[in-house]
Amino acid sequence: MPEMTKRPEISDEVLDELLKDYEKPEDLLGPDGIFKALKKRMIEKALGAELTCHLGYDKSDPAGHGSGNSRNGASRKTVTSEDGSVEIGVPRDRNGSFEPQLVQKGQTRIDGFDDKIISMYARGMSVREIQGHLKELYGVSVSPDLISRVTDAVLEDVKAWQNRGLDAVYPVVIFDALRVKIRDHGIVKNKAVYLALAIRADGKREVLGIWIEQTEGAKFWLKVMNELKNRGLDDILIAVVDGLKGFPDAINAVFPQTMVQTCIVHLVRYSLNFCSYKDKKQVAADLKTVYSAKDAEEAQERLGEFEQKWDEQYPSIGQSWRRNWEQVIPFFAFPKDVRRIIYTTNAIESLNASIRKIIKSRGQFPNDDAAIKLIYLAIQNAGQVSNAGVWGWKTALNQFAIMFEDRMPNQI
Repeated sequence: MPEMTKRPEISDEVLDELLKDYEKPEDLLGPDGIFKALKKRMIEKALGAELTCHLGYDKSDPAGHGSGNSRNGASRKTVTSEDGSVEIGVPRDRNGSFEPQLVQKGQTRIDGFDDKIISMYARGMSVREIQGHLKELYGVSVSPDLISRVTDAVLEDVKAWQNRGLDAVYPVVIFDALRVKIRDHGIVKNKAVYLALAIRADGKREVLGIWIEQTEGAKFWLKVMNELKNRGLDDILIAVVDGLKGFPDAINAVFPQTMVQTCIVHLVRYSLNFCSYKDKKQVAADLKTVYSAKDAEEAQERLGEFEQKWDEQYPSIGQSWRRNWEQVIPFFAFPKDVRRIIYTTNAIESLNASIRKIIKSRGQFPNDDAAIKLIYLAIQNAGQVSNAGVWGWKTALNQFAIMFEDRMPNQI
């Protein structure tokens, strides 16, 4: 374990001197209090030490005579910190070659101030709310433009994250969508923002990316699949999708061996949209007999029974299950403990709930980048999804190792 650096202690004499005029909390913590004055003096002292190091001699040291460079006063500058705004003097040299490090040229914010703005933005606060929060807590007035510039810097992180390398094989990848209102050429559209949540071979979860649909159907999904391929992904054992048109074909065009499984939860929800309120509970119970059957043959029998009972009232339900049947039945090859991992979407539903909680107060986004930026921050703020393991994964892993013997990555 690395040895911790020992911090210098401040003597009681120094503290007594600082607090000699202290009478009330405002004297210490107020806008003109000791803390703020001490920060100002310490910053200026540190900058002075940097200039001394740059010049190679102390102030008033005769060694500086004839050195070719010297001190040249100080320029006034206001910097923003978590304690509010502080005006400091930044020392200059005559040659203009001094580059301060503590407060660099052009820098106007210190002490992780940008991190505080990003943290508030990641929790769904609007620019106006962030302005008010900073003013109330720190007495700092910041412009909307500054907040936007700070949060826009996140887009570089998003770009790096979206282009990072991926594992060669993921046993399960769940694709799901959120509906978000985004302004596009002056019109507010209800756009689909897609997430890909993978279960790695070690049972940990990982969000592979975020995409906003720009084109129709299969073309869009083919683009997404090729992007994943180009980032190093060679194989997906099981892809769980929500019945989107052209999606299975797009997956298999790039990953021909992938087993495509329709998300049962989505299919049930879609089915219940056709029901009157009084019938929903019974229809859901009857559909459960289909997807909880012991094998595909029994499931088909249960579906036939369901259609006999409900087709007269709700013919669209049976038809939707028949249309998706080839993608409904793959999970019947697994025992029930494994089916739960494959056909339910608890993991991505939980993630989506965290994201919706953060974006719900936004109403609409001005553009795609604004939506991507906040959703990315929401994912990071959701508790490091990749560190969460999947319950019962060892059971599933043993099954996968047998069923996909030649394709499963080796596990330690």
